[in-house]
Amino acid sequence: MLLQREQRVVFQGDSVTDTGRDRDDFFDLGSGYPAIVSGMIGSLFPEMRIEFLNRGVGGDRVKDLKNRWKDDCLDLSPDWVSILIGINDCWRFYDSDDRTEPALFESNYRYLLQSAASKGASLIIMEPFYLPAYREMEMWTEDLGPKIQIIRRLAREFKAVYVPLDGIFAAAATKRETSFWAEDGIHPTPEGHALIARHWLKAVGVS
Repeated sequence: MLLQREQRVVFQGDSVTDTGRDRDDFFDLGSGYPAIVSGMIGSLFPEMRIEFLNRGVGGDRVKDLKNRWKDDCLDLSPDWVSILIGINDCWRFYDSDDRTEPALFESNYRYLLQSAASKGASLIIMEPFYLPAYREMEMWTEDLGPKIQIIRRLAREFKAVYVPLDGIFAAAATKRETSFWAEDGIHPTPEGHALIARHWLKAVGVS
């Protein structure tokens, strides 16, 4: 396993990571994949005392994450930073005509990775994903696709652990209907969160 004894892992992202966590509880992980990952690691390797923190905020785009990065990431002195962000950068284009241009998306995302890496943190990057729960969502790939390519390129550049969630969810949706994994195509069901957690764990060497 890539994680080491007494390391701190910070989960960052939007509502898919947030999952209703209690902002007043420093250690609350919410009800999604961060809690599943923490529970699995803790049950398999209790002697390693690995600490997990969730700082996901619902509705965030990459620019929002950048604005709170110092307080919610760098100041926490993480050994690992796990990032899942980008679907709202796409969604706001289609529901509010508020587009995040690819160049700005890349610049802001690069800042997140560069600043965390400069503090000695290792990186886990998960690509944003969606399932076309509604016909009008089928065109979203025109905006999200280039952003995923940017994220993949940055992951290679920063030698990050990478979890290709868009492809993982697309493959899962060939086995069960979209709503089984994410009722609205974006926010995972318990099974969807378990799918994320399972592949996160596999990526860090826990099979």
